[in-house]
Amino acid sequence: MAKRSSLYIRIVEGKNLPAKDITGSSDPYCIVKVDNEPIIRTATVWKTLCPFWGEEYQVHLPPTFHAVAFYVMDEDALSRDDVIGKVCLTRDTLASHPKGFSGWTHLTEVDPDEEVQGEIHLRLEVRPGARACRLRCSVLEARDLASKDRNGASDPFVRVRYKGRTQETSIVKKSCYPRWNETFEFELEEGATEVLCVETWDWDLVSRNDFLGKVVIDIQRLQVAQPEEGWFRLQPDQTKSRRHDEGNLGSLQLEVRLRDEMVLPSSCYQPLVQLLCHEVKLGMQGPGQLISLIEETTSTECRQDVATNLLKLFLGQGLAKDFLDLLFQLELSRTSETNTLFRSNSLASKSMESFLKVAGMQYLHGVLGPIINKVFEEKKYVELDPSKVEVKDVGCSGLHRPQTEAEVLEQSAQTLRAHLGALLSALSRSVRACPAVVRATFRQLFRRVRERFPGVQHENVPFIAVTSFLCLRFFSPAIMSPKLFHLRERHADARTSRTLLLLAKAVQNVGNMDTPASRAKEAWMEPLQPTVRQGVVQLKDFITKLVDIEEKDELDLQRTLSLQAPPVKEGPLFIHRTKGKGPLMSSSFKKLYFFLTTEALSFAKTPSSKKSALIKLANIRAAEKVEEKSFGSSHVMQVIYTDDVGRPQTAYLQCKCVNELNQWLSALRKVSINNTGLLGSYHPGIFRGDKWSCCHQKEKTGQGCDKTRSRVTLQEWNDPLDHDLEAQLIYRHLLGVEAMLWERHRELSRGAEAGTVPASPGEAPKDSLAQLLRVLRDLREAHSSSPAGSPPSEPNCLLELQT
Repeated sequence: MAKRSSLYIRIVEGKNLPAKDITGSSDPYCIVKVDNEPIIRTATVWKTLCPFWGEEYQVHLPPTFHAVAFYVMDEDALSRDDVIGKVCLTRDTLASHPKGFSGWTHLTEVDPDEEVQGEIHLRLEVRPGARACRLRCSVLEARDLASKDRNGASDPFVRVRYKGRTQETSIVKKSCYPRWNETFEFELEEGATEVLCVETWDWDLVSRNDFLGKVVIDIQRLQVAQPEEGWFRLQPDQTKSRRHDEGNLGSLQLEVRLRDEMVLPSSCYQPLVQLLCHEVKLGMQGPGQLISLIEETTSTECRQDVATNLLKLFLGQGLAKDFLDLLFQLELSRTSETNTLFRSNSLASKSMESFLKVAGMQYLHGVLGPIINKVFEEKKYVELDPSKVEVKDVGCSGLHRPQTEAEVLEQSAQTLRAHLGALLSALSRSVRACPAVVRATFRQLFRRVRERFPGVQHENVPFIAVTSFLCLRFFSPAIMSPKLFHLRERHADARTSRTLLLLAKAVQNVGNMDTPASRAKEAWMEPLQPTVRQGVVQLKDFITKLVDIEEKDELDLQRTLSLQAPPVKEGPLFIHRTKGKGPLMSSSFKKLYFFLTTEALSFAKTPSSKKSALIKLANIRAAEKVEEKSFGSSHVMQVIYTDDVGRPQTAYLQCKCVNELNQWLSALRKVSINNTGLLGSYHPGIFRGDKWSCCHQKEKTGQGCDKTRSRVTLQEWNDPLDHDLEAQLIYRHLLGVEAMLWERHRELSRGAEAGTVPASPGEAPKDSLAQLLRVLRDLREAHSSSPAGSPPSEPNCLLELQT
């Protein structure tokens, strides 16, 4: 049994931001920090005061995290980036509103005295004395303090105050992980009500000392001769009056939702999983139709989450194709018009979208990646709409003349025809690269639609059904927003965005089989019609080959692809491995191409070169960040592992940005989560000379000075399936609609008694529903008997943040 926490974060847009550049604009981006640890950086939107990001993330966290903060920054090429403002949400605030925050909220000023982080280790004891008791406070150490100096560290000391008397520790130079081991005593009076204040400061020789945080302790709760010892989280100084600047710094639109789940042992979920799998295996011949009932009771706002959870559950059980086939049949049974088929946000449509993202993302990258990269690299001006054409000056034989509108339109059409032709050619060649389970699912869709709409007049309907998912809901959105599908690291600029939008429109026209309705919408797309018509022929030929896969071929192809297991993550990194006792310089990093698989972390000189294994996966003990001062970069991570003879080793890898750093850390932590011997602590610095740079400890193999963060990970499309978590999420949804399930059960019971629902010697239609209700009851009892109690119920409304 384990409690798991995750944050769904959507950073939508900002508005009315202040201008930070001399041009009267800003280049804003967002940094997301959890307990002052940067985990996400959005793309920069250039030259705007009203940026749109539209970026979504899901972060898995330990349940003990305290707050999530959103910092809006202005990027500067030559100087330090400017801080515009921030929004901070505490864990308690998020936990009290499980539906989450949605809406606009004002940015507030970033106060240095509130930007505290870290913990301090104290031992407190009340000792009896001859005349009065004495309070003994031992200041042992601190960890993860904020760095206030330019060298990436601080010079911390502690100030202990009680009843007007102040005592200070010594100063530890250049450390965010100081150790003091100093003790102070204060005399206690009978019935004293004063508090003990322990403040941490950064010492500065010239300027005033910087505040690092404080702890306030109520002395009355301490008992004589019973010492208390532990780590205390440093708190900000909130005694100063805040400036009233809300609204002057602009606003940020966010969607943030915290999900806490108490996941029971696998055996508790087996009855639910077996019942749902049994329903899917029976298909349309099943007596209870639980899947149909789940669709009926699922609201529009949570349909996507339910679809994703069900899809992942059945994917883990090897029944994704059967589940989707059942949904296809259910939707076809209630559809009479071909032009509305799979066009609504039904459970079938949402499940298929999730399926393609989970099972087909690597395939999409292989087909679309080169075309998208070429569009970004060319940065050509492309426009087909005459009302939006911008006439540019071009060079011609050494003379400049204005380019005519006709020339712009013709060059744009040529560029788009080339991109569309390259995309369709890549798609036509990709049949064998498509995952077997995706091909088999499209085969079932093609067959079901052809059975439902036979006849020559519906010849194109099965093809359009396939393209409605493949082109309209998968390829076209990825073309328009390549960053959201991990095809690019940054958003496209205005010119490239327009090219991608026109290319996506062309792909949609091909996917619609060049129907008159699609042509009539935008007549100015006519110059692309020859390529679109040729593309329709290519696409139909591709789909015919794609769905031509039998059961034996499906198994053989699946086996072949499984032998070519793709890397969990790959990309260029800079490596430095510690050897000797000399100083480690950033110039000693060497650029290599790394591959992380389910077996090892390997590297090569280039992506196509021969790979050499660096670290066996089973030998990884921790993957953590490295202090900025160690190498002069905040994007360095360390992989702590044991070599073949069991000796501890460390590999230092430098990434190019905070997002790449957290993605690699997430991937390493996920693949090694079940390793034996994982570390609970580590050194965030390096061992230079005869001591650690972080805590100045001289024992190289001693216990680390900071705790590891193995449970902090970013969710990715290629994450391994978590069957128990998906079952828990489905149970929580069914628990929220339990009243509707009971009402449906009573309707079926009344119908059976009245004879309107035919009974049978076997299982009656209501029996599977009754079984489901019993399973929900048993799971509710299992949660009630667990230490954390029952899961929270769904709230009735969504908390709105208003300006």
